[in-house]
Amino acid sequence: MTTADLYARHVMPTYARLPLTLVRGEGCRVWDDHGRGYLDFCSGIAVCSLGHCHPRVIDAIRDQAATLIHVSNLYHMPQQAQLAAEINDHHVRLPGKVFFSNSGAEANDGLIKSARRFGHRRPQPDGTPRVETLTFDHSFHGRTLGSMAATAQAKIHEGFDPLLPGFRYLPFNDIAALEAGIRPETVAILLEPVQGEGGVHAATPEFLRAAAALCRKHDLLLLFDEVQAGFGRCGEAMAWRAIAPEIEPDGISWAKGMGAGVPIGAFWLSDRAIDVDGTPLSSIMGAGSHGSTYGGNPLVCAASLAALREIRESALANHALHIGNHIRDTITSWQHPLVREVRGIGLLIGVALDADRISVPEGKTAAATVVGTLLDAGLLAPAAGPETVRLLPPLNITQAEADEALAILRRLLDALS
Repeated sequence: MTTADLYARHVMPTYARLPLTLVRGEGCRVWDDHGRGYLDFCSGIAVCSLGHCHPRVIDAIRDQAATLIHVSNLYHMPQQAQLAAEINDHHVRLPGKVFFSNSGAEANDGLIKSARRFGHRRPQPDGTPRVETLTFDHSFHGRTLGSMAATAQAKIHEGFDPLLPGFRYLPFNDIAALEAGIRPETVAILLEPVQGEGGVHAATPEFLRAAAALCRKHDLLLLFDEVQAGFGRCGEAMAWRAIAPEIEPDGISWAKGMGAGVPIGAFWLSDRAIDVDGTPLSSIMGAGSHGSTYGGNPLVCAASLAALREIRESALANHALHIGNHIRDTITSWQHPLVREVRGIGLLIGVALDADRISVPEGKTAAATVVGTLLDAGLLAPAAGPETVRLLPPLNITQAEADEALAILRRLLDALS
């Protein structure tokens, strides 16, 4: 019985999986069960930030697995403390505290809960708690009931009503709409500095600065979802710094690339004072307010610590910016009739297609068609909506590997046109 047969019989059909079974990886390449190799510009959807089987991460996992895999968060763990210090001191570089989870959706749920707790601590003038978080069209924050409700995409909501209340969706990068959208019950603004799943749209510097100013003016929390964009992918340790570096957010969520393949997520809250008594924001999530059985166990923290140190010590954020600029400039220089635009920052890249010029089989989108054809040609890349293909290679990709992928993409576009 094949792997696909076993999936059909035993695994829920929650993914429209491509006809490919991967069994091995090394660096920027993976191999299927027939021995064919592929350039991996999916990277587990921005998860494998150091490519596959990076020696430093392998060594960290091996050593920790032979020492201590898991203990409860009822106790202290050196690896968790060291990882939090690495994040605070070298990546966020602002005073704050970290909570470790298992995924980005959980991390965003943590931000949502923090906003609710803040809204009870800092209510409306009549004492009514503030509970509304503003999010933006084409956003994606996860698949739990909380993070799904924060996601402004109707297709994500379909069939799951009633959604968790307390969210309102506004146009992305529209300062006037944001200014007009704040109400007495509003407590937070949650946004992706670069929207990944929604088509790779970066926030403008003006929009981020306006959001920060409005948060200060109205006593709101400024929350950044960096699950896909963070830890070097956008050319800075934190993605917002690639856009408006002077901003100081109140909360950040991460996952994906922070573990280089292991399942780990986290959210961060600032230590800034939220009242005249100097109470730090990070203290509002006190004992009993949040938890995770597996979150931040020694094994995943050891792997993540190795990955983040490698990203920092090898200056991979700057490398991602350099290679990302090369990829975008090259595709733009083609002036290809099937490419409308090349978007993104660093190695979070979106190739927007002219769908009207692409022959699409019934039931498929232009992006899905191109993704399937790229797979046949030996290049893995995911879609980002119906008309955009994402390029998400590892942060340590070489220029030769980038050029190899660009040659495949160019040949495919020429064939489709």
